[in-house]
Amino acid sequence: MAAADYYEILDPRFARLFNGNAQVDRLFTGCRWAEGPAWFAAGRYVVWSDIPNNRMLRYDETDGSVSVFRQPSGNSNGNTVDRHGRLVTCEHSGRRVSRTEHDGSVTTIAAKWKGKRLNSPNDVVVKSDGSIWFTDPSYGIDTDYEGDKAESEIGACYVYRVDPDSGEVEAVITDMVRPNGLAFSLDESLLYVVDTGRTHGAENPAHMRVFNVGKHGKKVSGGKVFADCTAGLFDGFRLDADGRIWTSAADGIHCYDPDGTLIGKVKVPEVTANCVFGGAKLNCLYIAGTTSLYSVRLMVNGAKTF
Repeated sequence: MAAADYYEILDPRFARLFNGNAQVDRLFTGCRWAEGPAWFAAGRYVVWSDIPNNRMLRYDETDGSVSVFRQPSGNSNGNTVDRHGRLVTCEHSGRRVSRTEHDGSVTTIAAKWKGKRLNSPNDVVVKSDGSIWFTDPSYGIDTDYEGDKAESEIGACYVYRVDPDSGEVEAVITDMVRPNGLAFSLDESLLYVVDTGRTHGAENPAHMRVFNVGKHGKKVSGGKVFADCTAGLFDGFRLDADGRIWTSAADGIHCYDPDGTLIGKVKVPEVTANCVFGGAKLNCLYIAGTTSLYSVRLMVNGAKTF
């Protein structure tokens, strides 16, 4: 297959980011809705979620094997790794953000806001100061497919910050319809957040916004639209070492320059939900498609988290 089968160049800046001989490989299939890949460098493996099957899977880069990491998983969705190499997970049916400790035990990080249960935490990122930021749309309580159907106790969908010292949960963004994927810019002066409100009405947004992070790193302001999705919906995304955004969409992974230009696409034969940079040099992009886990080797490296 030719490069055109795997990549679409929309701007000359994208041409140098991939090798035309590098294909998109399907590593595993059999999921119902693959999401939330997280890379563990020390073990050279990826953990990701299969939400409707209520399990987390583990792909071992050393031998290509796939095994069940955890089942049940609380209908886990987004995952990330904190500064101490621990797994941080958003759970739909658990309606919480949890952390897997080094001994395998699981700690609840956030389950309520102002005494009310969260909706169904969706995606999560850990800032360099140790604070945990996560989105809380209603997808896990809308139906029984991705969690347990229930009424929202909060009555809205917010973005939250968990203080690393006090554990206090604070709503930091309250004007989005269905906040979803999120990530900080390289210097953490900006916070990018996807709004997938289109799932709950054609009049609602299908875009990514960018917020300014305050000088103390605890609050955000602004929130202008960074990009509108041109194919389906954005979902989860990651940044590379030069600040470009690699985000999921209906036809694969879309790559945005920091100036907001869509410069190219990595084509995937399924709707994609999320991605993460991995491999020894962080130049392998692992992609969660609808039923499968994919990977592609790029000519760019992922951003180092800490």
